[in-house]
Amino acid sequence: MSSDPDVSVVIPTLNRPELAARAVRSALAQTHPNLEVVVVADGPDPVTREALEAIGDERVRVIELPRRGKAPNARNQGALAARGRWTALLDDDDEWLPGKIEAQLKLAATATKASPVVATRMISRTPRADTIMPRRLPAPGEPLSEYFTVRRGLFYGDGFIQTSTIMAPTELLRRVPFTVGLRRQQELDWALRAIGQTDVELLYADEALVLWHQDENRDRISLQNPWEEQLEWLRANHELFTPRAYAAFTMSVLSSMAAPTRSGRVFRELLSEARAHGRPSAIDYVTFLQIWTLPPTLRHRLRDLVVGRRSAAADSAASAASAAEEPRSADVR
Repeated sequence: MSSDPDVSVVIPTLNRPELAARAVRSALAQTHPNLEVVVVADGPDPVTREALEAIGDERVRVIELPRRGKAPNARNQGALAARGRWTALLDDDDEWLPGKIEAQLKLAATATKASPVVATRMISRTPRADTIMPRRLPAPGEPLSEYFTVRRGLFYGDGFIQTSTIMAPTELLRRVPFTVGLRRQQELDWALRAIGQTDVELLYADEALVLWHQDENRDRISLQNPWEEQLEWLRANHELFTPRAYAAFTMSVLSSMAAPTRSGRVFRELLSEARAHGRPSAIDYVTFLQIWTLPPTLRHRLRDLVVGRRSAAADSAASAASAAEEPRSADVR
């Protein structure tokens, strides 16, 4: 292993040796070979250590934390242990395509600020189809809080960032760590705080270079719906959002979490929150009402129908990269 790798790959995991090994192999298969892979086990995990040792690559090292602290803490510990100038994050249930790091390093060389965050598009793989996210990249001058949260359609969003797409200077990840204890919107929280730094800009590679598996039969933290916790987080981070983005997040993301309560009190609370602290648009009101009035199964069918038609039209007119379905897990919709 090189004494000074350019890139450190940080993979948090726990008791999922097959998935971790798959992720590690995708990192080792990069066309840019001067990297290290730092696997951070979120607690004692001898089975994963044994599985990764069997890969037999000296670029891989495993750190076992003494106690569980969840993925944000594991990512932070990995960044502290990283030896590369850059750190690229990879969740243990995702994979990279071979050219990811090479493409990101080339894009980083074009940055106009000292600490660029470089993301990529990704392939969302479900039993139904492979689709590309995000649907579009940020427009010049577009506030990133609005890019990530404001919808242009009733059933889907356009903006998106996911952990396994992110490469950033190691120093930045140490300066702006992930928020420990946050169960949802970990990427959104980190990205908005990071790009608030004066020396940071967000760059996107147009290629889809990450494979996001959404068809695994396993528990996902991102599928839990702690809406009260998310509302508390939103209020505490009000300054990260424009009024337009604050309203959109409240009336789409938060409402999607809270609507299963079927509570009139919660309905009124979120509507009041959006109107008092944000600037809702007409589509926000319509989205809010359909989230609260339509059963989730019907809403999902309608979404699939609408997005499916859009995807088919895009496929016939351009490339598959112009179509994507609404994210279902750790997303910003």
